[in-house]
Amino acid sequence: MPYLERAVSPYLKKRAATSKCLLLTGARQVGKSAVIRHVFPELNRTDFDDLLTRLQAKEEPRLFFLNHPLPLFIGEVQKVNSILEEIKRIVDNSEERGQFILSGSCKPELMKGMSDSLAGRVSIMELPGLSVREIKGVKFNRHFIPTSDYIQEREKELKPYTDIWELIHKGSYPELYDVERDWQDFYLSYVSTYLERDINDLIAADSLTFMKFLTCVAARTGEMLNYANIATETGVSEPTVKKWLSVLERTGIVYILQPYSSSALRRALKTPYFRDTGLACYLTRWLTADALKNSAVAGSMFETFVVSEILKSYSNEGKDYRFSIFYYRGRDKKISVENEIDLIIEENGVLYPVEIKMSGNPKAVMGAANQILDVIPDRQRGIGIILCLIDRKTYLRENLLALPIEYV
Repeated sequence: MPYLERAVSPYLKKRAATSKCLLLTGARQVGKSAVIRHVFPELNRTDFDDLLTRLQAKEEPRLFFLNHPLPLFIGEVQKVNSILEEIKRIVDNSEERGQFILSGSCKPELMKGMSDSLAGRVSIMELPGLSVREIKGVKFNRHFIPTSDYIQEREKELKPYTDIWELIHKGSYPELYDVERDWQDFYLSYVSTYLERDINDLIAADSLTFMKFLTCVAARTGEMLNYANIATETGVSEPTVKKWLSVLERTGIVYILQPYSSSALRRALKTPYFRDTGLACYLTRWLTADALKNSAVAGSMFETFVVSEILKSYSNEGKDYRFSIFYYRGRDKKISVENEIDLIIEENGVLYPVEIKMSGNPKAVMGAANQILDVIPDRQRGIGIILCLIDRKTYLRENLLALPIEYV
């Protein structure tokens, strides 16, 4: 299969043209090196996965750059954070842009090195797995925000997702779409590589125990965190569960969705979502799309898939979603019943409540909790959205709209 054009490509070019350094983050196997080779074919390339290359970069950084002239792409740069000081010295003595393109998968380590050494000199972007838009060849590339303008523009390039459960089960790693790779073989290799190459550097535990933990989290994707429950099933302490969950987030395996923070809202907890539903299916042993579709976890996998696609829509436009997308579960001061909103998208002072339902027959009652947003000062509630398996856009109330997931 030919190279799938990545939606983020034009934004990478723009950032490189205006920044001294560009850092592309993302999990293993999402295609960081491939997209950089495609967008920047003129770059020299090296990779810190290679031990001898790492050793020279760490012990003889100036010699390393003599052997690897600019402009240069360095993969897995977090493995030799000390090289950032030498990069700083080089870029501070030049006015040229786009001399360094870096990539890596452990964001906190990278971010600390960047803030210590390259603050103000580096532009940071994230590459997710393939989005359904990319897989289906949809050129529309705006982040999901349920305004009338977005909906009108999105309708110009709608394509039916008739194979939605195959997409959810297959996952979003590019290699599964590049060649006829066996699904189980790919994820077996992925998990083994992840445990051996990433985890050994970050935790002190045997791989079997960590694998059990990884499977426990996959089985709870989209659910509120219960550290005690996971600790009991895994056989480790709650502090260890918290530490290991941080490792999953740092290496791009899960995204921890944060609660919406407001003095008017109370008792919200964090929720982990697997970044790739194919990996979550493999870990929880749902081996076919049909078995998944008819399983007890179908709803949570569907929700995980939709959340992941929304996050991708931000990353692929070069935007940071961390301060725009939240969720809510709990009580507020005025309403005495428990409330839940799957997603709250905030933009320009407007809060858009989003429900995600594996249903082809959405009801207005599904948006009943949206009124909780009215108690938040200095914010306006926008139209409520139910993303679901309905076949056409349908108003359920004047301020509540059911949308097919093709609109994401």
